[in-house]
Amino acid sequence: MTNRQLPTGKVYLVGAGPGDPGLITVKGLECIRTAQVIIYDYLAAPALLKYAAENAEMVYVGKKGGDHTLSQDCINALIAEKAKQGRTVTRLKGGDPFIFGRGGEEAEVLVKEGIPFEIVPGVTSAIAAAAYAGIPLTHREFTPTVAFVTGHEDPNKETSGIDWSALAKGIGTIVFFMGVKNLPAITCNLIEHGMSPDMPVALIRWGTTPEQVTVTGTLGSIAERVKAAGLKAPAITVVGKVVLLRETLKWFENRPLMGKHIAVTRAREQASDLVKQLSDMGAACLECPTIKVIPPADRTPLDTAIEHLSDYDWIVFTSVNGVKFFFERLFESGRDVRALHHLGTASIGPATAAKLREFGINSDIIPESYRAESVVEAFGNEAVRGKKILLPRAGEARPVLPAELTKMGATVDEVTAYCTVEDIENAEILISRLKEGSIDIVTFTSSSTVKNFRKLLPSGDEEFRTLMQGVTVASIGPITSDTAKELGFDVRITAESFTIPGLCEAIQSYYSS
Repeated sequence: MTNRQLPTGKVYLVGAGPGDPGLITVKGLECIRTAQVIIYDYLAAPALLKYAAENAEMVYVGKKGGDHTLSQDCINALIAEKAKQGRTVTRLKGGDPFIFGRGGEEAEVLVKEGIPFEIVPGVTSAIAAAAYAGIPLTHREFTPTVAFVTGHEDPNKETSGIDWSALAKGIGTIVFFMGVKNLPAITCNLIEHGMSPDMPVALIRWGTTPEQVTVTGTLGSIAERVKAAGLKAPAITVVGKVVLLRETLKWFENRPLMGKHIAVTRAREQASDLVKQLSDMGAACLECPTIKVIPPADRTPLDTAIEHLSDYDWIVFTSVNGVKFFFERLFESGRDVRALHHLGTASIGPATAAKLREFGINSDIIPESYRAESVVEAFGNEAVRGKKILLPRAGEARPVLPAELTKMGATVDEVTAYCTVEDIENAEILISRLKEGSIDIVTFTSSSTVKNFRKLLPSGDEEFRTLMQGVTVASIGPITSDTAKELGFDVRITAESFTIPGLCEAIQSYYSS
């Protein structure tokens, strides 16, 4: 009996871009989604890995400041080994694989081993970091030439391969990669070979990310300025008169929440809107959901209500989740939106109303908030006495709404459409970040997120206060704020509009003032 040889897989050498996950190419993202194995670098944006298949094997081979998880030879061998197992391999590299990314060396090994491969270019940090710092590398009034140069050459080379004289006298803009440690030598070489000590220079660290920091100066001063600022790798250095345009064109670092680290405690499947809006304002978001939204253990009450929809006059939705889970069960029963044709509909808040519109239904009334007064006012023009109202919502919801509707003379059937339970998946990361003081803001979007967040923290008051020291608490509305205060949180920000945009606006306003 002979052993059957596995068919050789295929390797995709993919440029992950410079750090901002939004700069990944469409093809690069597809390679991540379809990969069976992902071998990724230190500089590849972690946010990109969430697009990988659940069963994909993840292998970290990052190289950080001389601390190599694997040598390049070992990385080459690993890529080939995984492909020879008949698997689709995505080698995810920061920036572009063929610009100081050693992608050429990896491709040569694949050719030698007879392994099929494709190169998927990425946005190089030289272009992206400079653009995010407000520095165009070429400009008609300054220079038509640009050069990319390594900041540290192969240490085994006997002589430098860099023509310093040509760079100093013949290139308008020079971008050095990975040259923070050698910055004094770089500036000295350029000056010695004829470049003016007054030539503008910018060093950009963690370009295109919320951690981006830019230090500017001249060839004569930049090394001292970088040292004083404490800037370390990873960074690029831009030398040339185009650096002068930064003061006019800088845009990325001007955003109101630039550099703020925000913990988002909302359920993972709902966090994207909040994360995107905060990220667009410059924040670095840590997703640490404290709740999961799941169907109820017993769906019989909801199923019974759906079977008897004809008995109801109104249906009231109090959240996006209420809408989502109700319609999922409605469709599973074989019915569709026509089953609601005779019902008046009410949605608590604009987000809930927007979710309902996705199913082709406009809300007849939208109370301004979840406060009892708003509900009463919203139903004030409706004859609800003697009417039957269906209220599909969370199993642990507050009793105020059915109580107020009952006072108005309605018969209210509460049914559990979904439940919220604790999510502790990222608890360890959250506690670690709080201990090191690298969380600036914690956002709460419901009372349940507050309660479960508090459960993740030490029960002792002193430990709790120590962890939350210096952390600003932001709440989506007064009810959530009241819950947070009752549990010992110092709430500094409460949104006036009880929505995700309202919460983001309140956070921005707080820091602007």
